[in-house]
Amino acid sequence: MALTGRVGLVAVLAAVLVVVAPQPGVVVVAVLLLLAVLVAVDLLLAGGVGGLRFERRGERLVRLGESSVAELVVANPGRRRVRGVLRDAWPPSAGATPRRHRIDVPGGERRAVVSTLSPTRRGDVSAARVTVRSVGPLGLAARQGHRVVEGSVRVLPPFLSRKHLPSKLTRLRELEGQHPALVRGQGTEFDSLRGYVDGDDVRSIDWRATARRQDVVVRTWRPERDRRVLIVLDTGRTSAGRVGTAPLPNQTGGWPRLDWSMDAALLLAALAARAGDRVDLLAFDRRTRAWTSGAAQREALPTLVDTLAGLEAELVESDAEAMVAAVLARARRRCLVVLLTDLNATAMEDGLLPVLRQLSSRHLVLVAAVADPRAAEMAAGRGTSELVYDAAAAEHLRGERRRVTAHLRRLGVEVVDSLPDDLASALADAYLALKAAGRL
Repeated sequence: MALTGRVGLVAVLAAVLVVVAPQPGVVVVAVLLLLAVLVAVDLLLAGGVGGLRFERRGERLVRLGESSVAELVVANPGRRRVRGVLRDAWPPSAGATPRRHRIDVPGGERRAVVSTLSPTRRGDVSAARVTVRSVGPLGLAARQGHRVVEGSVRVLPPFLSRKHLPSKLTRLRELEGQHPALVRGQGTEFDSLRGYVDGDDVRSIDWRATARRQDVVVRTWRPERDRRVLIVLDTGRTSAGRVGTAPLPNQTGGWPRLDWSMDAALLLAALAARAGDRVDLLAFDRRTRAWTSGAAQREALPTLVDTLAGLEAELVESDAEAMVAAVLARARRRCLVVLLTDLNATAMEDGLLPVLRQLSSRHLVLVAAVADPRAAEMAAGRGTSELVYDAAAAEHLRGERRRVTAHLRRLGVEVVDSLPDDLASALADAYLALKAAGRL
């Protein structure tokens, strides 16, 4: 049961009568009895909330940064009309509006209330509970009850880097020979023969065809297809650090490194799938957090997006040895292993660097990392002693990253170290470069 503001208003008006009445005590008792009777009658005539039935409808998937509609259908199987307020509670990260709905459901009928969800975080967002307050015809009292009505929305990564996909696909088509530019090099598939022109590599000359045609003929090649790309996401503590600025309007602060890495992984996966390569994903810190493999070409990207939606950074130190062992167990044949991690010197020297040779000896390895733009800003600071100390610390950090990068390249590992906004495009370019060189 709940009392409305009208009860207080009636009590205030009754106080005026008490002041002017010759026998105030009698008036007080009479007013209280009358008010109690009115509240009891109003409560008795109010529609019941215990028998209400609820059904959820609406979208179950939404991208971060977009909005979706959550519809709640209220069915009243009773005879009395249910009028009042309904609150469909969602977590704050769901961004549900409005918070309360006015309802008027006659007996035996149904009504729908609609909430707009504008989530601010990835993952599964579940509704808490539905609370209904049914007000009586006098508006003095209300019946109130709540019920858990299951419902959830999966918030997918926004995939902001898809804006780069058309330009990357254009370059891919050039590599595949759908445009006049064809590539030549070791490790690519034979495409066709054509006449020699100035500038062609003499190593591409087909001497047998030249002897038959009595004209110099060269071979053209196209990148090999049906290769395997294994994307490895480091979900350890370093992936939880926030860098850059949040690219979505309803967010504040920087994005976690993991989210920037996800965005780059999605662009790479979309590009590799279009190139005819098989894309697998492994998320790992001290154990496997996610694993997708064997998805069809058309299903590769949707599968990855759905898998990444609920992935969160874990505040534990990643076990590099276990991560390498997990990759080797899943990738028996040579493939491209793209490791999205952080080039933190201490973490790399104590973890990945000692065991990376086991991986690079069997696979082509590409390490991609998100650089903190604040380091460059701090390195340029001058004017006060505090800014100078900050600049020295930032320059030391950048020097450590360069040293780690040089060490990785000596091991035969490709490295992409880019700012948050540039990581996805740079990683896609590195993949295309490997494709063009015939190394994939």
